[in-house]
Amino acid sequence: MPDFLTLKEAALLLRLSERALYDLARQRRLPAVFLAGKWVFPRALLLRWMAREAGPQATRLDPPPILAGSHDPLLDWAVRQSGCGLAIAGGGSLSGLEALAEGRALAAAVHLPDPDGGAFNEASVRDLLPDAQAVGLVWAWREQGLILPAGNPRGLTGIADLTRPEIRVIGRQSRAGSHLLLMHLLAEAGIRLETIRFVAPPALAEDEVAAAVAEGRAEAGFGIRAEAMARGLSFLPLVRERFDLVARAQDWFSPQLQALLTFARSGGFAGRAERLTGYDIGTTGSVAFRA
Repeated sequence: MPDFLTLKEAALLLRLSERALYDLARQRRLPAVFLAGKWVFPRALLLRWMAREAGPQATRLDPPPILAGSHDPLLDWAVRQSGCGLAIAGGGSLSGLEALAEGRALAAAVHLPDPDGGAFNEASVRDLLPDAQAVGLVWAWREQGLILPAGNPRGLTGIADLTRPEIRVIGRQSRAGSHLLLMHLLAEAGIRLETIRFVAPPALAEDEVAAAVAEGRAEAGFGIRAEAMARGLSFLPLVRERFDLVARAQDWFSPQLQALLTFARSGGFAGRAERLTGYDIGTTGSVAFRA
């Protein structure tokens, strides 16, 4: 669903009749704005209101065993090899947190920068899941940077080189953590987004960024070292980021998440991370934050 809902969409979300929802909005009993003759409902505020109305004693349905959010090759491999029973639903970090907030996922994989605090993920989780008692565990620290053709034939040396007119850049979808991190780095460097020649469509996963560069559809992409190395491409590191798994506190005891975490402590997992390169798993499984 979009961030702002029509009366019909909001009624569907809340399982109310449109008339009942209209009356609640007119009485200012829930988050709504009257614009151009129509009621508009901010979805995030509406979900927060619904959680408050339900109260702490409300019955909660168990979420499906789905891990939503960001793509990571080490995580994808570990889910398959561990036999944990999780299904992976991509879409980007923000989409993952929304699926978690709406009960459509058991956990979310995220790497979202906090430009104000200089950290990762906690600020976004507090914003999108304000009453969820969520816990973020470290999955890994990753190297993010520019993925370039083998040998870096264009001689790129930093993020400012992305503005060169002959450089085509493969980006990510707007709700991906990599896209938001790139926007943050560009803002810090004083680079306007419109000065970069992005190719369409954007990549929907890390491996698609590397594929676009390897196939000559772009001269550069922003992604992780592991994908660059997997295709024999060059890599220019720009930032070290923390990639977390987020779930409600009680859901960390689910058999699926426990099986995944147990596998992440194995020698096979450590060996895979080393072969992929660009990962630091020294704190994998530790608590990153409580929100």
